[in-house]
Amino acid sequence: MALHPDRLFPADPGTRSIARRLYASVEKLPIISPHGHTDPSWYAEDRAFPDPAALFITPDHYATRMLYSQGVKLQDLGVAMRNGETVETDPRKIWRLFASHFHLFAGTPTRLWFEHSLETVFGITERLSIDTADDLFDRIEAAIPTPEMRPRALFDRFGIEVIATTDGALEDLAHHDAVRKSGWYGRVVPTYRPDAVVDPNVLGFADNVARLFAMTGEPATWAGYLNAHRARRAFFKARGATATDHGHATARTENLPQADAAKLFEVVMAGRADAAQAEAFRGQMLTEMARMSQDDGLVMQIHPGSYRNHNPSLFADFGPDKGADIPKATDYVHALKPLLDAVGNDSRLTVILFTLDETAYSRELAPLAGHYPALKLGPAWWFFDSPEGMRRFRETTTETAGFYNTVGFNDDTRAYLSIPARHDMARRVDCAYLARLIADHRLDEEEAFGLAGELAYGLAKRAYRL
Repeated sequence: MALHPDRLFPADPGTRSIARRLYASVEKLPIISPHGHTDPSWYAEDRAFPDPAALFITPDHYATRMLYSQGVKLQDLGVAMRNGETVETDPRKIWRLFASHFHLFAGTPTRLWFEHSLETVFGITERLSIDTADDLFDRIEAAIPTPEMRPRALFDRFGIEVIATTDGALEDLAHHDAVRKSGWYGRVVPTYRPDAVVDPNVLGFADNVARLFAMTGEPATWAGYLNAHRARRAFFKARGATATDHGHATARTENLPQADAAKLFEVVMAGRADAAQAEAFRGQMLTEMARMSQDDGLVMQIHPGSYRNHNPSLFADFGPDKGADIPKATDYVHALKPLLDAVGNDSRLTVILFTLDETAYSRELAPLAGHYPALKLGPAWWFFDSPEGMRRFRETTTETAGFYNTVGFNDDTRAYLSIPARHDMARRVDCAYLARLIADHRLDEEEAFGLAGELAYGLAKRAYRL
């Protein structure tokens, strides 16, 4: 299974040689992880991970969704059911089931991430199969309790300079406070994710907003609602946050007169909003959040275009984030215009756009980011966080937006051990792309070395103000 040193580099020997040189200059750079979903309790408590299945399989929807597509039941992979019914709890059985289906991941980034983790973290060079499953399980299980495998030790081992978690607006951030008070030097920062108190379609929305008012002491009015967000953003910022994150179904924005926005808020809070009004409210709040970012300096991330919980049966049994979110076509040119009319020309503001609709890159997103001072393009995201997806991203955006209207790479993952694997993949793909530009005489090699460092490290650090 030994990872080939030239993986993801061009096949042409001359171009491959250039890619090697570029990669050597960035391979060991520190990791800036400005957007992800690791658990802050890992860093606060620094406890050993439970077992190989809990480390690699059960929480990773990249892994479980592939097996589910081939008829494997999620409960047999240890995924908890909403009704409390018994699921498989034997980690060795879960591991064996995964091993017996590992061939399904041939050619996928999931396999590259997994095998990178096995080799670089555990020193395992044998490929996972039903024949090797027990031996690999035993070796990983023996390593997990050691001090070298604790979250903070891995933070150092991976070369992480800073990592951001994603936290709901109502979170108390107690784990972040614990990290800060512990004396450990690792930098772990929160990110303000207000979806549960912004989206009227979220289950329990009214109760969530009531909690928001109670936490901040603001009155239950439109003005009080906006001030409550400002207070919570300040709370997050005081604990190191540099960004917000917004996972809306579409990129629609609104810029209503404040009197109209206040009336819409009343309709939403009364539970009378129809689908169009709910969408308008979400769009208004994106613009309001952008205005707040003008004031407090938090970078704004917009992650639209996912049809969440597309499989209602799976959602009913297991809840959200179980691999049933599906990309859909997304409009940006018209959807973002109200926000851009309001704040798009402010170079002090940074709004980072992501997409699950690759057709929008060259047609809409690169031209928008190549014009508006406030806009930057986030990296290839989620389903396109792959060698081909990253390559397509560079090919379809660079000619219009250049490199400096993008923000480098972020790993966007819950799978802690895959973080260095994902950054390594991005660095290799970017170096391969730069090597092709050099080979085509479109870029000087000296200039490319500087760009390689920017794509691997500098752009993310500056864009996220880290």
